[in-house]
Amino acid sequence: MRRFLERHWYAYAMVLPVVVVIAVLVLYPLAQGVFFTFTNINEGNIANPVLDRAATYAGVGLRNYLNVLSGDPSYGSFWSTLVRTLIWTFSCVFFHYTIGLGLALLLNREVKGRAVYRVLLILPWAVPAFISAFTWKYMFNAQYGIINQGLRAIGVDDPPVWLGQNDWALVAVVIVNVWLGVPFMMVALLGGLQAIPGDLYEAAEVDGATPWQRFRHITLPGLRSVSSTVVLLGIIWTFNMFAIIYLITGPNPNTRILVTYAFERFFSSATRDYAVASTYGVLVLSVLLVFAGVYRRALRKQGEVW
Repeated sequence: MRRFLERHWYAYAMVLPVVVVIAVLVLYPLAQGVFFTFTNINEGNIANPVLDRAATYAGVGLRNYLNVLSGDPSYGSFWSTLVRTLIWTFSCVFFHYTIGLGLALLLNREVKGRAVYRVLLILPWAVPAFISAFTWKYMFNAQYGIINQGLRAIGVDDPPVWLGQNDWALVAVVIVNVWLGVPFMMVALLGGLQAIPGDLYEAAEVDGATPWQRFRHITLPGLRSVSSTVVLLGIIWTFNMFAIIYLITGPNPNTRILVTYAFERFFSSATRDYAVASTYGVLVLSVLLVFAGVYRRALRKQGEVW
C-alpha cells in the first residue's frame, strides 16, 4: 500500500482539491441539512440567544419525517405534491425526448441549410433561463400576452388565465420547460444518431425493410445507451427544476412541486422553518436515489452498464 501511494502520489494530489471543494460545497451542507431534519430549528430559535439550544434539538427524532409523510396540509401535503411533481417531471421528459428525437432525425438528413437550423434550434438552450422565464411570463399574460391575443384573433372569446390559480398554470410551465429542454435532447440524440453505422441502414434497405422497421430495429437500439443517459439526467434535472416554476408562477399551489415547497418553507414562511424544509430536501434526495438505483438495475438487466 505504501509503495502504491508513493508511486501514484501525484494522482491523489491532483484529485485532492476537487475532493476538498466537493466536501465544502456539497457534503458539509448536505450533512447540516440532514442534521436539521432531526431538530425543530427555525429563525425564531436561531435569533433567540437566551433559548436553550438543547431544548430546540432534543426530543424531535423522526417527528419531522412523520409529520411530512402524514400528508398534513400544514406540512405541504407531501403525497399530493409528490404526484404533481411526478406529473410535471414525466410529462416534461416525455416531450423533451420525443420532440428532441424527431428534430434530431430531421437534422441528421442531408437538407439544405441544416447548419442554420441547428443554430436556431439550440438558441433556447443558449439563452439564460431567467430571461426565457420572464419572456414567457409576459407572453402568457392573460390580458396583454401574445398567446391570448393570438387565441382571440382566431375566435377564442375567453382564453385561459394561464398563470392563475388553476391547472393551466402547470400546463404553461410544462410548455416553457419543454421549450428549454428540447435542444439538449436534440443535440445528445443527434450525436447518437451520427454514431450509428450507415451500413446497417443500407443493408436493411436492401433487405426490403420499411422506414418504420429501420427506425425500430436499428435507430432505437443504436440510441439505447445515449437515451438511457439523457432520460435519467432529464428526470433528475426536471424533478429538481426550481427556477422556471418559481420565476413564472411564484408560490402557486397549482404548480407547487417538492423543491418549490421546500423553498417556500425555508424562505417564505413566517418563521423560516429550516427543519421541515431540510426534511423535504432529504426526501427529494431519497426519491431520486431510489429511482436511480432502480433505473440502473433495469439497465443492467438489458445489458446497459453504467
